[in-house]
Amino acid sequence: MEQVKQPNRIESLFLGLQHVLAMYSGGVLVPLMIGAALQFSATQMAVLISADIFMTGIGTLLQLKQTRFTGIGLPVVIGSAIQTVTPLVNIGSTLGIGAMYGATIGAGIFVFLIAGIFAKLRRFFPPVVTGSLITVIGFALVPVAIQNIGGGDPTAANFGSLADLSIALVTIVTIVLLNIYAKGFMKAIAVLLGIIVGTIFAAFLGHVSMDAVMDASWFHLPKPFYMGTPTFHASAIITMSVVALTSLIESTGVYFALADLTGDDLTEKDLTRGYRSEGLAVMLSGIFSTFPYSTFSQNVGVVRLSGVKSKRPIYFAAVMLMIIGLLPKFGALATTIPTSALGGAMLVLFGTIGIQGITILHQVDFDQDRNLMIAALSIGAGIGITVYPQIFQKLPDLIRLVIENAVVVTSILAVFLNIVIPGRKQEEGA
Repeated sequence: MEQVKQPNRIESLFLGLQHVLAMYSGGVLVPLMIGAALQFSATQMAVLISADIFMTGIGTLLQLKQTRFTGIGLPVVIGSAIQTVTPLVNIGSTLGIGAMYGATIGAGIFVFLIAGIFAKLRRFFPPVVTGSLITVIGFALVPVAIQNIGGGDPTAANFGSLADLSIALVTIVTIVLLNIYAKGFMKAIAVLLGIIVGTIFAAFLGHVSMDAVMDASWFHLPKPFYMGTPTFHASAIITMSVVALTSLIESTGVYFALADLTGDDLTEKDLTRGYRSEGLAVMLSGIFSTFPYSTFSQNVGVVRLSGVKSKRPIYFAAVMLMIIGLLPKFGALATTIPTSALGGAMLVLFGTIGIQGITILHQVDFDQDRNLMIAALSIGAGIGITVYPQIFQKLPDLIRLVIENAVVVTSILAVFLNIVIPGRKQEEGA
């Protein structure tokens, strides 16, 4: 394994903050969307977001610390999985809020129990598969970055305003200049500094409001079953278990991307521990009335750009997330960052992840027609479904929940083609 340079505590603090800001908007988006759809009160929303951020820190710690049974042991950050929004809203609106959390707990147990079985798929992920998967993980998220650059809401009258575009541009230019010309620690925190400079520029334009900070409370302690006692319905649990499988596939891609960066050789046991930790985090999210978690890909981009592969900054990030969860005023402070500034940073991060996938594909012999077909079809399908997910709208709901996810389609296609196209055994032997 590659020797990883350890940053000092002050450096780790700022590097950890960079990871927090990279994932924060995605972390609070899920409770905001579900709460709005199910008409939660303002008080309930505030409590849910605080609990969600706190449990994100707990879940990240579960992944960082490798034990006999849990922990991937890589610089992983987790957060609420966006693919859970639609099924959770459907369950909550038809079977009740308790069923929504009962299904989440059931899905967490399911993930924990199948972790060892799912990890056995490791041998079906050679570089042509992992490279294709990581490429799509990055590039499939670029439209999200572009949407945020425009202000976040494409239906808004001011979407793509000159102010939002200029804020994003300032953020991107700052990150690019620091990456090219800065040295050492300043280069490592380029994304953080880019977001800060973009926010300051937005403040001069009058696009930063402190109202959310003023309105937020000072302290909140997460409570089990805050939203009520979970109820368990087979149909809801099956639905969320299927969705949980899509999260596991995404997490697998992130694990391989981080392992490629850190020089770790992921074993079946490593993956099993990572999946178990994710299952535990999902169970805890149901118990504390938050929402299912998955590994966040944008933090891979932070590791890649900063060049810091140590887990120490992620430990700081996890503690910061827990503190933010306990102190809603500090959590609200992060929400003052303009969406367009975050979008600018996301464009750099997601593009970087996509390029990392291409770097892995560079190891692949594309003179072999089988490799060319695997990469071409899986990446092409993944990017295409990102643009037109409604192509599957006529399929049954349970199937559609899975294959409307570009990363899942890429994984299934790449693994399937790697198995069925002749030549795999010979290539593995070589």
